[in-house]
Parts: sequence; C-alpha cells; structure tokens
Amino acid sequence: MRRHTDGACKHFVLFAHGLRGRTGLGPIRSDGGLDAGKVPIDRSCDETGGMMAITGAGEDRGSPSSRSISLYLGRLLVQFPKSALRRQARTNMMPNVSFSVVIANYNYERFVGQAIESALSQDWPRLEVIVVDDGSSDDSATVIRAFGNRITAVFKENGGQREANNTGFQRSSGDVVIFLDADDVLVPGALRAIAEVWRPGLSKVQVQMQRVDALKRPIRNIIPKIPAGLSPEAIRQWAWTTSEYPSPPGSGNAWSRSFLEQIFPLDESHDSFTDSTCIAMAPYVGDVETIAKPLVLYRMHGGNDSAMSANHTNFRREIVRAIKRHAAACEACAMVGRTPPPLNTLFRGPHLLQLRIASLRLTPDQHPLPGDSRPRALLDALMFPFRSNFEQTRFRVLVAGWSVLTLLAPRKLANALIRKRFI
Repeated sequence: MRRHTDGACKHFVLFAHGLRGRTGLGPIRSDGGLDAGKVPIDRSCDETGGMMAITGAGEDRGSPSSRSISLYLGRLLVQFPKSALRRQARTNMMPNVSFSVVIANYNYERFVGQAIESALSQDWPRLEVIVVDDGSSDDSATVIRAFGNRITAVFKENGGQREANNTGFQRSSGDVVIFLDADDVLVPGALRAIAEVWRPGLSKVQVQMQRVDALKRPIRNIIPKIPAGLSPEAIRQWAWTTSEYPSPPGSGNAWSRSFLEQIFPLDESHDSFTDSTCIAMAPYVGDVETIAKPLVLYRMHGGNDSAMSANHTNFRREIVRAIKRHAAACEACAMVGRTPPPLNTLFRGPHLLQLRIASLRLTPDQHPLPGDSRPRALLDALMFPFRSNFEQTRFRVLVAGWSVLTLLAPRKLANALIRKRFI
C-alpha cells in the first residue's frame, strides 16, 4: 500500500475511503489542508456523519498518543485531500475481477460490429466477449465472423432475447456479466469505472446511459435521472413500495455472476426481455450500486423493441412485463427470506401509471392489470404528488397533470397527449 505522510495513517486510507463511500459521510475537504505537523481540531466530526465528538486543537501529528489516535483518524476523514483518495481508489479496485460482455444479436448487422468493437476496446485485461446471433436473416453473421477468435461466436435458431442470453451466460465465465444490446455501445473506460466500485455483496452496478441516434449523436436526456442520496437501501425500499427504482435498461447494468447463477437459466415464466427480470430481482438479492456517469450509448433508431409509439399494443405489453417483474420480485424475496411486495405496489409506480393510462385510453378492452380502471388511475394520479417517491416534486406534478388531462380529455386529444409523451 502507498505510504503517506504519517506512519500512523498508512493503513487507514483504504478504510477511510471505503467508509465514506458506504456510509454516506460528508464530502472530504479539497483544500489540501492535511498539514504534516499538526491537525487543527476546531469542530466536531459529528458534522461528517457523527463519527465521534472532537475537542481541543493543535495536537501533534508527528507522534500521536494512543489516546488521541482515534481522534486523528476521525479527522482524517474530513481533511485527507480528494486527489490522494482518488489515487488510492485506483489502486484499490479489484484487479482480479473478470468481465463477460454478452451480446445477443438479431438482424442488427449495421450496429452489432460497433457493439463488439466497443467491448473489445475496453482497457481491462480480464475480458471475454460472447456474441450470440439469434437466427438473424440479414448479414449479421458475416460481421460477427470478421472478428475471428477475438470473440466467442454462437449461431443459433431464433428463440428470442431471453434464450439468446441464457446461451450467452452459459458460455461465459466472468465475475461480472454485461448483457450489451447489439445496437448499444460501451464508452471507453466503462469496465474500469465499474471495477473501481465493485465489491462483494453486490447484485449489480448500474450506470447512466446517453441516448444517441443511429449515428451516435447525442439526443434527448441521459437516463436514468439519479436522485441525491441514492443508496442500495433506498433502492430496495423504493422497489418494494412502488415496484420501480431509478435503473437503466439492459446495457446499463453490470451483473454479479453469483446473483445470475441463482436465477439463470430464465424460463418462460419470466419476461422475454432479460433485463426486466434481473432489474426486478436485483435489489432483494444483493446491493445495487450506482455510477452517476453515462458509460453506455443507448441508441434510438426507430427500430428498437422499446419504441413505445410504434404500436398501441406496446402499452399493454409493457404492463404485462410489469406484472411479470412483480412476480420475479416476489420470487427473489422468497429466495432470501424477505417479505414479498404486495400487488398494490403496481398502482404506485410513476412510470407504470403513465403506461396504464395510455393502455386504458388506447386499448381499454385489452388492458391487462386486474382491478384497474380509469377512475382508479385518476385517483392514483391525484395522489401521486403526495406519495413518497424518488422523483422530484416538479416531475411528480407534471406526471399528475398529464395523467389527469389524458384520462379526462376527448379521445383525439388523449391520443395526441400519449404520442407526445411517448415519442
């Protein structure tokens, strides 16, 4: 371990850095004020998280007494320079962690090569890239074979994303698994950033994603929005009470192999999209850590399976997926002995509220959520701004306003509002 100014602290830097990251202690001062001779103790460490009360000032740091060493170490949490901690973080990442990037492809010949190259170009030595072509009818096979033995290529009959990812996971060996969509791209340094925060007990590390067009030009906003103070405990609570939490779609998640081994292979009782099941189960089986930085390019090109406005029945499909996610969450709770979330959590999620309203207005005879109706959705919309949620107040008010207007508007206006919302 790197030697610092004082012998007394040379074994403490990793602990201080880890404690700050895991307990939500306040920010470390960046004024470089770790004087080699004395630490001015002029205020309580309670301000940084209540570690201990400190009194007195001007204590000699050259040879701290056993009585004062705890005070000194506590103060170090506040005064150790950020730059030194960042250097320490780079040396404290898990150097032996291995990654598997699994790419399931179906008829994305114009994108899959970029996805593969983005994985192969990562600056991480322990990496394997597995590409599963799910019976493509275009020229994807030619693109994939051009990478030769740099990747593991699997060609199978079409069976859907879930089966393709089952196959890819079976062929993988990494400690961390990323299911990268064939039209998405990992940004340089993504794996290294994930490795820096990786630790035992995680089910996944999630990152933000930058929406881009077919030519990788940034469009719209970065997803998901990360609220202040986001923690694994908060994510677990939100998942249980609202069936939702701030999470990116598939490519923005790095999964722990130990977590996936408990649930794979996914069978037909689970959603056809792998990320739907894994996102729902992850908070209950382990911790979810978040990197508030866009490390994946999320391509929007009109042909995405997630393009909601392409077909009115897509809203029904998404609600069915939400019902399956709830079942998966209950399954995860049973695995670890937790109380499962009640079914009424499906009536509390802000995103699902908007999908419910679109389904109720566009295809009411096909609406799949038992017990739901326009009056029920109206009540949920009116209550939404006042319920505990991870969304900001301004957003809650906007969602409530859109929801009420869409539920009460004439059919033609309601259709326009839905198209505008899910463009």
